[in-house]
Amino acid sequence: MSVHTKPADVWRPEHLRLAIDAASVALWSWNVDSNRFTMDERAFELWGLPWTEEVAFETLSAHIHPADRDRVRAAFLATRSVAEPYEIDFRIVLGHEVRWISARGQGADAGIVDRLMFGIFLDVTGRKQAEEGNELLAGEMSHRVKNLLTVATALTHITSRTAGSMESMATELVGRLTALGRAHDLVRPLPGHQGTAALLGDIFSVLLAPYDDHAAFAGRIRVAVPRMGVGETSARTLALVVHELATNSLKHGALSTGAGTLDVSSTSDERDVVVIWAETGGPEIAEPPQMAGFGSTLVRRSISDQLGGSIDYDWQPSGLVVTLHMRKDRLAA
Repeated sequence: MSVHTKPADVWRPEHLRLAIDAASVALWSWNVDSNRFTMDERAFELWGLPWTEEVAFETLSAHIHPADRDRVRAAFLATRSVAEPYEIDFRIVLGHEVRWISARGQGADAGIVDRLMFGIFLDVTGRKQAEEGNELLAGEMSHRVKNLLTVATALTHITSRTAGSMESMATELVGRLTALGRAHDLVRPLPGHQGTAALLGDIFSVLLAPYDDHAAFAGRIRVAVPRMGVGETSARTLALVVHELATNSLKHGALSTGAGTLDVSSTSDERDVVVIWAETGGPEIAEPPQMAGFGSTLVRRSISDQLGGSIDYDWQPSGLVVTLHMRKDRLAA
């Protein structure tokens, strides 16, 4: 004979506490008259504060990210007149660490007891970081697709300038687009977790091959860098950087003209590798462009975060000179 237990027999206070701990839920109550919070130990840990009997709303507000502070204050005050559950996501700053917190409760004084409103805090940092990563990936993919369309159009114009017939143009264009496809294989992970993805010189040579115009001006792109292995992750990062620089040159720089040239050279020491991207013979630049678009931001972030280095743009009268500083140990990763 089976025995049926009542909910009250299962959800005793100690069981509820275990469930709350398992879900990493932090509890709070808000005195709407004194504007002070009473919180459990998990909430104080989440906010990086020592435990006290009560904490003022302004004390908590001081830890909220400045960009979110006014929004959170207004949202909490508005909950008094909103007759429905609410959820507010915001950032708090703990030293150099930034956490995302979700505050949830019931508005319009629903469930208020002795002038106290109740709710929970959740640490949603992991979810927010994943969302930001997805947004960056979507933006990167959109940017790369637009760039590839621009490159394909520019390669068509380059080929049309030198082709003697429609047949030769088609052959040359197919060859360039095929080379472009091979170049972008460097961006994809290699199977089997291979230790070295490519040589530094191969990355530049293969990626820049579709942009060369041998029929019009033999060897307009020259690559001279030391023989050096580049790891899988760094190869993908460097490939994105080279593609961005080549696309910009094809739009505005030396590769946009028939007589323009590009020299890629490199020096290194025990710690760093420095690559010089030097363009000559491109169109005259009235004033240096503002390198603040998505592609430029992505390049700077990739080099800084993944290659431990930096990128500098020098718009000289003869053409653009880009200097890439990269850590040797990061390149091997």
